[in-house]
Amino acid sequence: MVRQWVRAAVTVVALTTGSAQAADPFIVVQSTTSTQNSGLFDAILPWFEAESGIDVRIVAVGTGQAIRNARNGDGDVLLVHAKPAEEAFVAEGWGVSRQDVMYNDFVIVGPKGDPAGVRGGSDAVAALTAIAQTGAVFVSRGDDSGTHKAELRQWGQAGVDVAQASGGWYRETGSGMGATLNVAAGMGAYALTDRATWLAFGNAHGLEVLVEGDPGLFNQYGVILVNPEKHPGVRAEAGQRFIDWLVGQDGQAAIAGYKLDGEQLFFPNAR
Repeated sequence: MVRQWVRAAVTVVALTTGSAQAADPFIVVQSTTSTQNSGLFDAILPWFEAESGIDVRIVAVGTGQAIRNARNGDGDVLLVHAKPAEEAFVAEGWGVSRQDVMYNDFVIVGPKGDPAGVRGGSDAVAALTAIAQTGAVFVSRGDDSGTHKAELRQWGQAGVDVAQASGGWYRETGSGMGATLNVAAGMGAYALTDRATWLAFGNAHGLEVLVEGDPGLFNQYGVILVNPEKHPGVRAEAGQRFIDWLVGQDGQAAIAGYKLDGEQLFFPNAR
């Protein structure tokens, strides 16, 4: 009798839980600290959630970790900013397809004293070369994020082996963009950051944008549905609905409309 009651109670709970889940669908989006720290998701997701009834749950990590999480099936949608890695993710069968969503750019920030003398430049490679030559402190995310990948490409073009400089003038935080900017501010150091996080950063402490406008610092974001054939648990229908909204007229308008102090942080460019 007791066992029958327990089985009945479990059945009721399961049915109730199932009904609640059906009434409250959600997706998990593996994305970046830059999109999260910028405030973009807080600004645009309520539009989609109100329209669709789908709750969007963001996991904000570095791009490399986001891709690894999605490859493991820990998410339905991937929204990151490292195009070669994204294309490899799709080519290997982990994602269904990739679409451009939006872009901004990277900038090099540093102390007002500017010991490397890079202020006003638009050549990132030349600026990083000067920083390395003077031994001025540079703080890197060091976390395999999209920003970190972009930074390493620039160091590579400059011919600077930052692995050898690690722990000296080159410091790695292993943290997100906001935390890395805080470290750079505290040390009076240089750093490469996406512009959106910089604009949302409220703790400059003497840092300012010193180098900007280099075409090599273009920062493209892409969105991918995790392949349900690889991971049957992927909420493919809801995930695709979010992607369609994001690259559609309403989502692109929401992205364009997000501004801080009158300045646009991301520029939609879905095709």
